[in-house]
Amino acid sequence: MTLSTFDWAIIAVYFLFVLIVGIMVSKKAGSSVTEFFLSGRNMSWWILGVSMVATTFSADTPNLVTDLVRQNGVSGNWVWWSMLLTGMLTVFVFAKLWRRSEVLTDIEFYELRYSGQPAAFLRGFRALYLGLIFNVLVMGAVSLAAIKFGEIVLGWDGWVTLLVAGTITIAYSTIGGLKAVVVTDFVQFILAMIGSIWACIYILGMEEVGGLTNLLTHENVVGKTSLLPDFTDPSLWVPIMLVPLAVQWWASYYPGAEPGGGGYIAQRMFSAKNEKGAIKATLFYNAAHFALRPWPWILIALASLVVFPELSDIQRVFPNLPADKLGHDVAYPAMLTMLPKGLLGLVAASLIAAFMSTMSTQLNLGASYLVNDFYNRFIDRDASQKKLVWMGRLFTVISALMGLSLGLVLTDAGQAFQYLLLLGAGTGAIYILRWFWWRINAMTEIVAMIASLIIAGYFTFSDHGFEGWQTIVIGAILTTIIWVVATFVTPHTDTSKLVSFYNKIQPGGNGWSTLITKAKAEGHTISQNEGSRLPLEMLLFVLGVIAVYSALFATGHFIYGHMTSALGLSAVVVVCVAFLISSFKKIRTNE
Repeated sequence: MTLSTFDWAIIAVYFLFVLIVGIMVSKKAGSSVTEFFLSGRNMSWWILGVSMVATTFSADTPNLVTDLVRQNGVSGNWVWWSMLLTGMLTVFVFAKLWRRSEVLTDIEFYELRYSGQPAAFLRGFRALYLGLIFNVLVMGAVSLAAIKFGEIVLGWDGWVTLLVAGTITIAYSTIGGLKAVVVTDFVQFILAMIGSIWACIYILGMEEVGGLTNLLTHENVVGKTSLLPDFTDPSLWVPIMLVPLAVQWWASYYPGAEPGGGGYIAQRMFSAKNEKGAIKATLFYNAAHFALRPWPWILIALASLVVFPELSDIQRVFPNLPADKLGHDVAYPAMLTMLPKGLLGLVAASLIAAFMSTMSTQLNLGASYLVNDFYNRFIDRDASQKKLVWMGRLFTVISALMGLSLGLVLTDAGQAFQYLLLLGAGTGAIYILRWFWWRINAMTEIVAMIASLIIAGYFTFSDHGFEGWQTIVIGAILTTIIWVVATFVTPHTDTSKLVSFYNKIQPGGNGWSTLITKAKAEGHTISQNEGSRLPLEMLLFVLGVIAVYSALFATGHFIYGHMTSALGLSAVVVVCVAFLISSFKKIRTNE
């Protein structure tokens, strides 16, 4: 099915909207790097929370969910549902600490926490590594999904899709900075929710599917609906659920789910008006991302098993789809081609907007690293604010071209997802512990980063015989052992730097007790922590996880018609939320 004139008009209106937003905020965005990259640190929590959700939903997200459901059933989603743990830990433990740091980027944090040349090297290297290599890989995966969507739904060659959507994204990101990104994210979120829910309702009602009841009892679907994997088969539940919950969530650095917070999540927290705003924004994000949004994608993925049970069925309907782009992930855009005019245009616009949202965020984030943590720090320390903004715009264009080009090379969304998990396996624990253990130093992170890269390279480019989940576990264990040893055999951070960090952040916990004793003995002034609230924060973390998982599963049980389970889980949600609300004021912030 091709798009009608009405469908194209809907898409065109969205394109025009984002360009107008970029132009409207361009003057203020160009006044300083704080305005360009953090929108003046004055944004409301609700729009920041929505922006986090919108950014995490890219064009590749429903494709990835579809791939997981078709191959491993609904329970296959545990590979990303597990990331709620790190997300909720960020909400109640790290959000206020990040906002309190008052850095421009999470990479600037390195010279706030560590000292000497190792800290400077780490900041500069991570700026290039995350700003170019890692960021470009993320944008490549996002661009791949846009290519598949364009070829199937729009009828465009991949390069045409990237040229049109990429050019508009570059335009508003370059001129409008983070403010343009966040405002367009808000509209994208609304479009995405309306489009996915409406599309789901329509697809379920199609004659080929026959309604929700027929879908759930169809022979191709009945074995795919369980929310939990088959625990009698370790080859299923170990990689699908155990490894993500036991290792992956804390060990791997993945965009939007960085252990300890980081990346564009940290950037949104830096942009909040205050610490409580940072907490509320990340809480909204985790609730919406994990509990509110997944089910329309899951149901469409299940419906695709009825309409396109095999990849050959997709290939037959879309013979022009290149063989190297054919995978289970393309079943999602394939299902969208069955939508009627108007609705197809709305959904198409929402998916294009999703692509543009994620791309624009990664572009702005990557440029902030390259400008603040490399160019301004090591090349031109006296650069004016205007010059730094223009450098940010230049780096935005360069990294966009690199990311879009990579999308033409990649072939599978799951391939990129797996590589991103492996690339940071074992480093995640550092990003959590560095706030609470004084002994971690810059060399800890440098050694971990090098070890992770070498191990990831070995598993990626050699014939090792391990499965994907095994490489993540082995990589995490080896990298962790290496950095723990490195921590104890390398000199600790300068005491005055540690005291400065502790006084500014007031992280709490017992991991600083040795440093406090040492600092007092050397005559340093230590700000007295009025009593750590870390035990309360950890309790809220656990309740937050229970609440969101219960909401996610309650929705599933309502859809499946399991009313007793659904009502029981809903009651758990109500109890947990009530406790979270009553305890929120007890979280200590500087406001």
